Parts: sequence; structure tokens; C-alpha cells
Amino acid sequence: MCRIDQSEPEPGGKQDADATDAVFTSLLEDSAEELYEQAPCGYLSTLMDGTIAKINTTLLDWLGLARSEVVGRMRFTDLLTVGGKLYHETHFAPLLQMKGEISGIALDIKAAGGRMPALVTSKVKTSEDGEPLLIRTTVFDARDRRAYEAELLRGRRAAEEARRQSEADRVRLQEALAVLQQSLLPAELPVVPGLEAGSYYHTASPDLLGGDFYDLFPLDTGRWAFFLGDVCGKGPQAAAVTSLARYTLRAAALHDADPVTVLTTLNTVLHERYASGDGRYCTAIFGILHPADDGHVDLHLASGGHPSALIQRADGSAGYLPTPGGLLIGVLPRAPFTAARTRLLPGDTLLLYTDGLTEARTGPDRALYGEDALRAFTATQPPTGPKDLITALSGLLTSFGNGLDDDTALLALGVPAPSPTPASADLT
Repeated sequence: MCRIDQSEPEPGGKQDADATDAVFTSLLEDSAEELYEQAPCGYLSTLMDGTIAKINTTLLDWLGLARSEVVGRMRFTDLLTVGGKLYHETHFAPLLQMKGEISGIALDIKAAGGRMPALVTSKVKTSEDGEPLLIRTTVFDARDRRAYEAELLRGRRAAEEARRQSEADRVRLQEALAVLQQSLLPAELPVVPGLEAGSYYHTASPDLLGGDFYDLFPLDTGRWAFFLGDVCGKGPQAAAVTSLARYTLRAAALHDADPVTVLTTLNTVLHERYASGDGRYCTAIFGILHPADDGHVDLHLASGGHPSALIQRADGSAGYLPTPGGLLIGVLPRAPFTAARTRLLPGDTLLLYTDGLTEARTGPDRALYGEDALRAFTATQPPTGPKDLITALSGLLTSFGNGLDDDTALLALGVPAPSPTPASADLT
């Protein structure tokens, strides 16, 4: 059977309480003078003219001075640096005189080891009838605080410099991307005899290279070739495919300008180039324009998975030139492509576009804009030529706002309408 030793005190018992009381009693035995002299901050009392009448040991140790050198011989401002004196005279003293107290003012004092940052609080002691008698001042060592603030300031400056550098890097990157993007598109469309041309390119993100491309260039015997396409994806890899597609289409057209043959060549090049890695493909329309002597233009084009071209006729109507069945370019080693022919008469305009236009989100329900809406919009525009149609469509793209989240390329080619003949004056 276990016995409990009654001689051991129980935790929390009377003896513990007595020990605690003894500790507090010993603390209370400190004299007020000792508490003043050895306080963790500096204390001093000055006459109203600033002459030091009393100062504690803590502050004397910071100053490296003897009491006999300070009391009755120095003023409070004598303890301050030049900057501290100036601030005391212009701000500290006037505020203290006006308010009777002031707290937490940062000043530098002339300590034994050099300039010492301090936080100073002063209060005016008055007589019963309100007459000022003396000024009591407390001085707190702010060296650690100042070092901490300096470290924070250095960190803030470093962060600000990093932010500026990051912003500068972002601007340089955007400029480089813009130059690279421009290299993937013609600087301007050539002047085509008997034809008018207009184009527009909307970049959804300035930080990403787009995959849309277009071009218009001459062939032999008065014919002109054009194309417009859209590479899957964005960024440098898409840009590489875009560059390859553009130069392949141009080279293939100079060798054999048949639209189906040109797209077949591009399909072979893309499939062979990317078959061993991540597949890369695109959609494209390639076509030939052959102006005739009577003012019309014969159009022969082929499509590989691209949205059908839209034709705005001189009478104001608008309709698509169907090219069904064309496969994405670069997916299979052999792919079918669909050709179509038509004739552009004076006042007719051919519009090519990428799906960023028709797949824009509109309205509260974020519905796709769609091909029907595009045809209806085109039919409401006056048939005044490709440039006016491009202007109207660029305004439409702007109206989509955040609903337009993909790059969009537009290329319009048309036959100018004949200029109206002025009415002959009546001869009488």
C-alpha cells in the first residue's frame, strides 16, 4: 500500500503563495530614486528656458557625461544634434508651449558613441493656478527601431526597384513580341490594279503571340494570290508554325498556284515537320484572283477546315461561299480540301476572317456571335468597298469588349464600283 509523504507541500498550496508574496515584496522594496536613476529610459527635468535641473543615470550613461557637467550647466537642446536643435526650435518647442505636452517625437541626441536616434516625450508641469513650472521629458532609445525602419526602407526600395525592373522587362518583352508579331503579317497590303484591299488584326493578349496570319501577293500573268489562316495555340511555338505556314504557302503558290495543290503542299510540310512531336495544325483559305478586262474578277479558292468566306454583293446582299469537307491542315498525311469558284463583279467584296470573330461571346448569356449574325451585320453595311467594311467590322470587334478573347484577323478584297457619271446639263 502506497503512503503519501505529508511533509512535501502540495502544488499551489500556502507555501507557494508565501514565496510569491516574498518576491513581490522584494520588488516593492526598490526605492523611487533607484527606479528613477536606473530606468530603461532617460529622464530629465528642465526649467522653462530649457536648463537641465535633473537627469537620471541612464541618460547620463548614454551621453557619456557626468551629472556635474550637465545639471545647471546645459540646456536640453545642447544634448541634440544640429538637425535635432533645428527641429526643436521650429516644431517641438512651439507645439509644447501651445499644447502643454508632446509625445513620440523622433530626435537625435549626441551620445557617447555618436548620434543616437531617440523618441522624446515632454510634458509641462504647472502650478495650481496654471503657471508653468518645469518640463519633464522622457527619452527612449530608438536605435533598434531606427535600424528596423532602415531595414524596412531598404526592403521597400529593393521591392520597388524589382517592380520597376519587372515592369521594364515586361515592356521590353511586349515590344519584342509586337515586332515579332508584325514580322508574321504584311506591313501593308500591296496595291492591286482593278482591286481594293483592306485588312485588320486584333491581338487578344499583348503578352502572347497570336497564330492568325494573312497575305496578298502577285503571281504571273496579272493574277494575285491571297491567304488567311489560323494556327492552333499561341506563343512562340504557334508563331513558328505561323512563319512556316506563310512561307510555305508563298513558295508553293509560285510553283503551282492551284489552291488545292497549295494547301496539299502545306499539309505535307506541317505533318512531316511535327509528326514526331506535339502535333501542330492550322486552318487556312488560299485563293487566286484573276482580273478580267471587262471589270469582273474570277475567284478560285480552297479551304482547309477554315470558316467559309463571306461575299457582300453590290446590291447589299451577303452570303457565304460554301467550302464544306475541307480537313484541318497538318493532322493527316493526306487530307481532302474543298475548292470553290465564283465571280466578283464591280461593287462586290470578299471577306475572310478567323474564328475569333464568330466565336466572340455576346450578351448577358455570353452566347457565341456566330456566322448568321456576321452575315446579317454585313448585309446592313453599305456596299462601299473592302476598306469601309473592315472599318465597320473593327468597330464591331471593339464593341465585344471582354467577349472577344481570341486573336482575330480580317482580310477583305473587292472590285471597286464604277464611279457615278455626272448628269449631263440640259441643253436648250
